[in-house]
Amino acid sequence: MASLRQLPNSPFWIACFTLPDGSRTQRSTKSTDRREALRIANQFEDASKAGRRGLLVEAQARKVIANIYALVNPDELPNSTTKDFFTNWLKRKELEAGEKTHARYAVAIERFLEVLGPKGSSQLTQVTHREIGAFRDHYAKTVSANTVNTCLKIIRTAFNQAKRDGLIDANPAERVTLLKRRSEAKRRPFTVPELGRVLEVADDEWRGLIAFGVYTGQRLGDLAQLTWNNVDLQRRELRLVTAKTGRRQILPLADPLVHFIEGLPSSDNPSAPLFPSAAETYSKSGHNGRMSKQFHSILVAAGLAKPRKYAGTGEGSSVRHEQAELSFHSLRHTATSLLKNAGVSDAVAAEFIGHDSEAINRHYTHIEGTALRRAVDTMPDILGKAVAKSTT
Repeated sequence: MASLRQLPNSPFWIACFTLPDGSRTQRSTKSTDRREALRIANQFEDASKAGRRGLLVEAQARKVIANIYALVNPDELPNSTTKDFFTNWLKRKELEAGEKTHARYAVAIERFLEVLGPKGSSQLTQVTHREIGAFRDHYAKTVSANTVNTCLKIIRTAFNQAKRDGLIDANPAERVTLLKRRSEAKRRPFTVPELGRVLEVADDEWRGLIAFGVYTGQRLGDLAQLTWNNVDLQRRELRLVTAKTGRRQILPLADPLVHFIEGLPSSDNPSAPLFPSAAETYSKSGHNGRMSKQFHSILVAAGLAKPRKYAGTGEGSSVRHEQAELSFHSLRHTATSLLKNAGVSDAVAAEFIGHDSEAINRHYTHIEGTALRRAVDTMPDILGKAVAKSTT
């Protein structure tokens, strides 16, 4: 039977009742009225008895808790289904996060809810670390450990917001550990002979993307979205704002790259893309996935990668692929390698490719344009016959 007591240093009545395991416990009723406090204490006791008999299912438990909460609070007990909460959380993030970041959030939440299944329609409080751990393990079968950990961090962030909103008492995702990164192949730069093989089998547009990758060190998504507005042939400069870091880059153009650009079909529209097919592909998906597969096919044709098998083989997109040594991102490493091999300092090389390390940016934010020009002039002509081929 529930009872009441008062503490000398508190105006509130304390409820004393028996827990389902038989032990006695005390909880504040947050009420100074004895009659009201006794009702709350009896509610605690009734809930405990139902738990001891195994009768306290989810709906009953929430009803009991809501009744107790209503006795001492003017507002209703906050609640939300898991799906509704994450949907609203994503809408909130549209205002708080950048477009790319929000897209990553949306993919992570979509996959989490897909694995969660019907339980996504249950109350958010019913999601435990077990379901989140099951999602982590299931997702790890198809993607890298780094991707899984990124998704898990996003889910943790969302649950932290739910905790701040008073929807849950604790973040269940905090009990789920990150995966240890597997021993994956490390990306390496291309050698000059390898670049020659790649350029030989690439079509004109991909040859241009590769040339820009080598001579500017920029990411595939940024290069795919370049327009003639970004190119100043009179000043021999490329101007862009990187999507990942939001950094404004003004890069000198190497002579081989200038010659290549001069051979491209010109346009009267300064907003026209330099690489129309790549721009269209990127705009449809908003990410590099399809273009990365296209570049992998080029590497296969050049004899620098093994073909990937897909539908019906058990080795398709539903199976996690090990990170390849060479990819389009390797061209960033190639640019850095060519500069350093020519004796360019680490500071200038980092500034040139737009290194996104905070430490690098903090120390090397005042590299003069003349230093960058001298650096790019040290880079070898990797285009050679490819330039002639593209301009004929």
